[in-house]
Order: sequence, then C-alpha cells, then structure tokens
Amino acid sequence: MPVRRQREVTARIPRFKSREEEAEFWDTHDTTEFEDEFEEVQIKGARPLGHILAVRLDGRTIARLGAEARKKGVGASTLARMWLLERLEQESARSSRVADRPRPRSARTPAKR
Repeated sequence: MPVRRQREVTARIPRFKSREEEAEFWDTHDTTEFEDEFEEVQIKGARPLGHILAVRLDGRTIARLGAEARKKGVGASTLARMWLLERLEQESARSSRVADRPRPRSARTPAKR
C-alpha cells in the first residue's frame, strides 16, 4: 500500500509566547496580509443587563472599591458585579455541598417499627 504524505501547510502567523510578543508582531504587520489564514467564527454576545440594583455604601467604601477597580482596569460597578457573581457562585457551591452531606443521626426521622 503506498504511503501518502500530506502536504504540510505552514502558517505565516507565528505561535506567540506572550501577549507582548503578539502585540509587537501586529504592530509591524497588517491583518490584510493574512486574510487567507483567517476562518469565520460565530460568537455569542453577553446578554444585556436589564436590571439595576441600587446599593447604598459610605464614601470610604466607594473610594476603596474605586481604588481596587482601577488596579484591575475596570470600573467600580463592574468590579462590584464581578465580586457579587463570584460570591453567589461560592454560596451556591457551598449549599450544594451541604445538601449532599448525610444528615446527622439526630436529624433523621425515626425508623418505624
């Protein structure tokens, strides 16, 4: 049986070791040079946030939240939303672990005789 060798297609866009290396590459190249290497993809947009929850915070807390948000490069309300979602996930995971635990003997219903 003859062995077929597939022609190896070499990509002209290199694999990057870091975002900085990739940024340098794209600073000196134009995407139109590589149009034949791109493939169309489908993306889903984030669902629109339709509700607002007003939370009253003192000035010091707002300042602290703003400072932390700036360190992360996001807005204060975005950081608050991220933290709130993280905490809800933690609570949900904790609740499911508690529900999966066997109940102590004293909490069980007595066996019928």
